[in-house]
Amino acid sequence: MDFPQPLLPARLLRRYKRFLADVAWPDGTVTTVHCPNPGSMLGVAAPGSEIWLSAAAHPARKLRHTWELIRIDEHLVGINTGHPNAVAAEAIRRGAIMELAGYKRLRREVAYGRSSRIDILLEGDGRPACYVEVKNVHLKRADAAEFPDCVTARGAKHLEELAAMVASGHRAVMFYVVQRADCRRFAVAADIDPTYAAALQRAMRAGVEVVCHACAVSITGIDISGPLPLDL
Repeated sequence: MDFPQPLLPARLLRRYKRFLADVAWPDGTVTTVHCPNPGSMLGVAAPGSEIWLSAAAHPARKLRHTWELIRIDEHLVGINTGHPNAVAAEAIRRGAIMELAGYKRLRREVAYGRSSRIDILLEGDGRPACYVEVKNVHLKRADAAEFPDCVTARGAKHLEELAAMVASGHRAVMFYVVQRADCRRFAVAADIDPTYAAALQRAMRAGVEVVCHACAVSITGIDISGPLPLDL
């Protein structure tokens, strides 16, 4: 996934009210920008960090810039939770996700379950439909990418609905997209949300598959780079 326009460097001053951040431009000007991340952003929102912003396509938008990336040590980390679905779909279409290869059709945001929408629905002649739920991951502790970074009742609900698809004869996959390249494995943050961790174990016992891939992140784009071992 390429960014449509060059990203702009800035310095993070603070993130607040979930969707707002104050940043300082290289000339010292301070601006409030959109923070496209509803989570706790544990470990990826330290004041003073070097960050990159995208400019709004529509000139009338109230907040003219959106926070996209942050530098953590020598690595860039994507914080925009709106990107992983597009990154995953693009990688599946080009055959970069071996676990999800071989389907003829890919549709996004398809209604299913209890008033939900599946992120990606894969279909192919003569094989069960594959329901793919995509989750953004940016939390790193020790050498592990971890999800979630805050309590997510919605995430647990999605796992239940994936299990229901398996019970109905379909295939269901929980796909974690790690928007960073400095992790060696993937684990569930059970201490942050034990309910979600338990829901994932139930879903796996019901036949839901788990896939996790890291990303190569740069100021020009974000792309799937390869699978991470699962520590579940």
